[in-house]
Amino acid sequence: MRTRAAIILAMVFIIGASAGANTGNKRESSMQHAAKAFVALLKPDQKAVAILPFNSEERLNWFYIPKERKGLTYKSMEPTQRAAATELLKTSLSQKGYQKVETIRLLENVLRVMEAGKGPVRDQEMYYFTVFGEPSETSAWGWRFEGHHVSMNWTIINGKPIVSTPQFLGSNPGEVRDGPMKGTRVLAMEEDLGRSLVKSLSPDERKEGVISEKAPGDVLTTNARIAAIQEDLGVPYSKMNKTQQGLLLQLIKEHAGVQKPELAKERLEKIRQAGIDKVKFAWMGGLERGDPHYYRVQGPTFLIEYDNTQNNANHIHCVWRDFKGDWGLDLLAEHYKNSPHHQTAGHSHDEIHTHQ
Repeated sequence: MRTRAAIILAMVFIIGASAGANTGNKRESSMQHAAKAFVALLKPDQKAVAILPFNSEERLNWFYIPKERKGLTYKSMEPTQRAAATELLKTSLSQKGYQKVETIRLLENVLRVMEAGKGPVRDQEMYYFTVFGEPSETSAWGWRFEGHHVSMNWTIINGKPIVSTPQFLGSNPGEVRDGPMKGTRVLAMEEDLGRSLVKSLSPDERKEGVISEKAPGDVLTTNARIAAIQEDLGVPYSKMNKTQQGLLLQLIKEHAGVQKPELAKERLEKIRQAGIDKVKFAWMGGLERGDPHYYRVQGPTFLIEYDNTQNNANHIHCVWRDFKGDWGLDLLAEHYKNSPHHQTAGHSHDEIHTHQ
């Protein structure tokens, strides 16, 4: 009964904090209030694990493989803390994005059965919450949710979430073929829309759009801290017909739509400002389901990569990178340059991240 009462009290606290986002300081986002609620429930030893300096080297140290990370796991939390952590994740993602992340976590149970203990440790509780800096409406801070096949990174400046990349989602299996989750395809739209687009290309367009008959074994940027611009190959948006342009926009929106609508909308607006006609779609590998395949969508400022080649083409990786904007590095440089407070304190961009 005590545990149940504690959970109820925690939810009252969280709901109150969320309400405060609307009735109190309007500059604060629901994400920020949820982060404060989560941090407030942590014990001192947990804070030492979950909260790192904003300028920490760890903020740029991201992975999508099963491994230990810096941060506090679901497994290490009490029920009240877990409820607050879940609320933070829900306020940071769209409903669709949250469902994708939760289903990816559940696939750890599928892998445990498939591998019969012969592979890495598979545990849906080993996903990490890490806060960088102090959630505040007057300074920069960030937070990360990460584990096997999930890496979500947010940067907040002056109380507003401004950056949500790198963004990584993966699915193994891509399609669950046995057991209680049979038929589950977490990243079905990412796969099906890409295939629909490449198949809609005319023979001449395929000569330009299908840049290799063989797909790479993973996304080409892997977990590099700075995403390299890929070869300027593929079919540009400007050469596509209306149907193809619609498919490409729908594909971009599917990847962006993991985030809250306002963040997804900002991503699309940046793409338009940089020039939608310059965005190119490139495909590698076979065109049929079950064939190893890869595609990328690249514009002047961003890159989406999707790869499904491992485990007999039933293991998906997809990532969204901003060439200059991952972790808000470009906007942070401007923030520190133009902020009187930071000028007085002597901060510089080099001080923020000299280890890119």
